[in-house]
Amino acid sequence: MKLRCIIPASFSFLFALSGAIRLIAAPDTPKQVDPKLFQELQWRSIGPFRGGRALAVTGVRGQSETYYFGAVGGGVWKTNDAGRTWKPIFDSQPIASIGAIAVAPSDSNIIYVGSGEADMRSSISYGNGMYKSTDAGKTWTHIGLRDSRQIARILVDPRDANKVFVAALGHPYGPNQERGVFHSKDGGKHWQKVLFHDENTGAIDLAFEPGNPRTIYAALWQTRRPPWSIYPPSNGPGSGLYRSVDGGDHWQPVTGQGFPSEGLGRIGIAFAPSNPKRIYLIVDAKEGGLYRSDTAGKSGSAFRRIAASGDAAGISTRLPSTRKIQTLCISRTLRSISRATAAKLSLFSKAIPLARTITHCGSILMIRCAWLQAAIKG
Repeated sequence: MKLRCIIPASFSFLFALSGAIRLIAAPDTPKQVDPKLFQELQWRSIGPFRGGRALAVTGVRGQSETYYFGAVGGGVWKTNDAGRTWKPIFDSQPIASIGAIAVAPSDSNIIYVGSGEADMRSSISYGNGMYKSTDAGKTWTHIGLRDSRQIARILVDPRDANKVFVAALGHPYGPNQERGVFHSKDGGKHWQKVLFHDENTGAIDLAFEPGNPRTIYAALWQTRRPPWSIYPPSNGPGSGLYRSVDGGDHWQPVTGQGFPSEGLGRIGIAFAPSNPKRIYLIVDAKEGGLYRSDTAGKSGSAFRRIAASGDAAGISTRLPSTRKIQTLCISRTLRSISRATAAKLSLFSKAIPLARTITHCGSILMIRCAWLQAAIKG
């Protein structure tokens, strides 16, 4: 009797164990899915049902149903069930405006949050620096950069959760010194300003070269929010694109090579993670639009414009890309695309968990580089 019970139980255990082994051993490669499977899908709100804007959104590597987002006036929220329910996890802190959020790739318990939205709109909320959680959002510690006011982007070294880069835009209404790109090697205990132009110019975006965190691109933006103005003058002479190849110790401006210069304003940066040499830039300039380089901007005439820009480029320039080589998210600011380029675009409604921006602007819902996936073949 005991033997008959033991044998089925043993087989059940071995079957479960083999399944677990297969799951562990399965390679982390993107699956090819027929876009026609999603053609009937409709966009829907997954909450929380609140007004306002959200600039900071991130998922967690290896946890397909865990996401965080930061609201411009509502703190940080978390879901453990793919958006079915949301929980506010930042209400204990004295600031509500969130501009950036990042989960350490090497330790999902470590979360960095930059306070203060960095979209220069007619109404903006300020922040008071950087925050850190080491227990997946249960508790928070303020870790400096108090006078940065508006933080646009956070990069965490994929191999070392203590190495952090921050793009600080600075005071929106006037000059200040605590702006530019900052670097911490000890998890936020100490900060070093590694890229700075002047007291009127801040940093608006950052990107690692995939697989090589020592190569970093940064976008500086000279902008100001004046009184009695809907949108600010956003094309100051301090704006520009910079590259570091030594982990942020030294920086060189990226100029020429097909990159626009006249009327340069805000710049959004994205690499294709599976092709480290392919970089996309969405640029606010006289000849603005979506630019692409297949040599990471390192050789002559490296950039070419593949789409022209529309209005409000100064508030709509973020470009998170997917893991596929020729895939990126297209901003709503792209006004026109050439017929040749359009023929190479395959748009479908499959939501991908790499969104950073869904914005409610008045009565218009703008999905800015959110979950729209565009496969560019050429």
